[in-house]
Amino acid sequence: MARNVKFVVRLEPEERQQLLDLIGKGKRAASVLTRARILLKADAGEEGPGRDDAAVAEAVETSASTVHRVRQAFVEEGLEEALYRKKPTGRQYRKLDGDQEARLIAVACGPAPEGRTCWTLRLLADKLVELGVVDGISPECVRTTLKKTTPANSAGGVWPPVGVSSLRGHGGTVAAPRAVCGARPR
Repeated sequence: MARNVKFVVRLEPEERQQLLDLIGKGKRAASVLTRARILLKADAGEEGPGRDDAAVAEAVETSASTVHRVRQAFVEEGLEEALYRKKPTGRQYRKLDGDQEARLIAVACGPAPEGRTCWTLRLLADKLVELGVVDGISPECVRTTLKKTTPANSAGGVWPPVGVSSLRGHGGTVAAPRAVCGARPR
């Protein structure tokens, strides 16, 4: 029986047979087969050896933390969730929607604050909060939003326009308002 184990795995006979069949076929991803082996070695039921995390980790050649996570997933969510890792969507949700991006660009294209010759990323972030466009935003988010924005009139369609400071750094200079908006000085 497993000692000092927070999540005790007890497989039903059907679940045990399903795992044995899964391993026997060997037609799954290595991670799925490893998780199946972990559950079989950790089984504290009648037919299982009921090993602790360290013993299971050594037997399956994985880490004790992996064994712990698989046990936890089985106890809390069930067999399927323990076997098949949830795939990350790879999508990071944008901080600013289209209207908020438009407001950011409009602010960046407007006159710089009094006493300044140009906007900085931090000033733009603070201005968006001041205007109530967002509750909070980092200068890095402002930078990435401006970087992916390509004004139609910018020099050669390049962002930032040719001759404009880069958009690096939290306090980095964005540019003079006319250069950001792609307007040519007269």
